[in-house]
Amino acid sequence: MRFGLSGKPCLAALVLLVTALVAGCSTTDTFEQPAPLPEINSQVTLKTRWSTSVGEGHDEEFLQLAPLYAGKVIYAASADGVLAAIGPEKGRTVWKRKFRERFLAGPGADARHVYMVTRNADLVAYQAEGGAEVWRASLPTEVLAAPQSNGNLVVVQTTDGRVLAYNTSTGEALWQYEAQVPVLTVRVAAAPLVGADVVIAAFSNGRVIALTAGDGQPVWQYEVGQPQGRTELERLVDIGDQPLVLDSALMVVGYQGKLALIDIRTGQEIWSRRASSFQSPGLANGNIFLALANGDVVAMRGNDRRELWVQDKLAWRQLTRPAIAGEYLVVGDFEGYLHVLALGDGMLKGQMEFDSDGIRVPVQVIEDGNLLVFGNSGKLARLGLVEED
Repeated sequence: MRFGLSGKPCLAALVLLVTALVAGCSTTDTFEQPAPLPEINSQVTLKTRWSTSVGEGHDEEFLQLAPLYAGKVIYAASADGVLAAIGPEKGRTVWKRKFRERFLAGPGADARHVYMVTRNADLVAYQAEGGAEVWRASLPTEVLAAPQSNGNLVVVQTTDGRVLAYNTSTGEALWQYEAQVPVLTVRVAAAPLVGADVVIAAFSNGRVIALTAGDGQPVWQYEVGQPQGRTELERLVDIGDQPLVLDSALMVVGYQGKLALIDIRTGQEIWSRRASSFQSPGLANGNIFLALANGDVVAMRGNDRRELWVQDKLAWRQLTRPAIAGEYLVVGDFEGYLHVLALGDGMLKGQMEFDSDGIRVPVQVIEDGNLLVFGNSGKLARLGLVEED
């Protein structure tokens, strides 16, 4: 199957988490007392190659407007209606448009279009060159995850469990799949994976489902987490991040669930181990690196999932998905700091205050091992890791 561009907290802590995420909290709202910023002896420096601003960023809303690195261009958007294409080498603006409507999710893209979802629940296709609107389609409810396209169809996943596919040329609705999701969910969303012949969607009910790209018929489903407990809070099993594709397998993790590797053709489990995370792992050197829901960063050996090390000095700092750059791992946190960890032992090697409004979307590794970082305020930058003498 081919794909193209595109620690369990206590109940009191969980109540605060759900309240914050569902209500659309400010960047500095937390659900457990976060660990203080660790003091480190910096051995690695994060050097700014270029920096620019994209509108008002998340504009104090709890959104996941992550930039999309598409090789020759970076697409970035802000909640207040800015959509831009930026050159990755020097950060120069290729084109930039300011729209009257507000954006809720995106950007997604293919060779011809950039896709955004508005606050009024419209899926809009813009020209990849210039940003002019091509078509729009009305959605049944809000979407938080970026639309995904394989060039022929673009797929969105709504917060109430619907997966909808549209023709990329005309915006015509092609098919719809509807899953049953809990009444109470965490306000996070996993973008679907859209391949040539299959669409894989992860839901807030803890299930991953494969659908045929042609007509949206179910092929298989896998349960990452099974609701347990007597209250809705205890029974949360959300999948908050897009699964990882590894050749013929899929790696997925759920909150209050497990980390699992499954066969992408059949949905059969290859292995699993108990874990709780809102973020998919990072992979390097045959090992797995996971930021747990409680803020611990854990390294596991890939062949047997044996724990190699745990870094607990970032507890409850709402870490982003681990980004692997060379021999280092980089995560952002709710206060807007970037933390550099050594892959070998998890020791903190570097630190940078990037955006006082916080960092919510994952740090991305782009060309030459540089990092693409987008802060909640709209600050977008390319950073390089430099080892100090």
